Amino acid sequence: MDHCQADALLVYNDVWYLNCLMQESRLANLLPSLRESIYVGISAGSMVTAPIFGEICDDPEPPFVIGKGRGLVDFALLPHLDHRNHPESSTAHVVRMAAGVPVPTHAIDHQTAIKVMDGTAEVVPEGRWQLFMP
Repeated sequence: MDHCQADALLVYNDVWYLNCLMQESRLANLLPSLRESIYVGISAGSMVTAPIFGEICDDPEPPFVIGKGRGLVDFALLPHLDHRNHPESSTAHVVRMAAGVPVPTHAIDHQTAIKVMDGTAEVVPEGRWQLFMP
């Protein structure tokens, strides 16, 4: 994969799977060079861009599991804030999870986005979001 061109990349799926796939396919090495492309991360597709990511799998009782992300941005993201189909992302759980993350952490709902241009992050707030500092 010596040359890659894309106007936009739409990325979503399971955060652990994406992280491994990006590494194994060498996409992780190419991402920083795609400066003219738009990266659109949905849910896990956004989480994997952080220096670290964390997740509670199906059962919200086990410890919050943290993995090393791609480091394209300098903050972590917890999506699905207070969404009825994501009980693991209730405000109470998000507060507990964010306390275990050593970088600034944005928790966002489905109506909120984060736009990053030239290294500067801007929350596009259409809904609810919170920023947690380490």
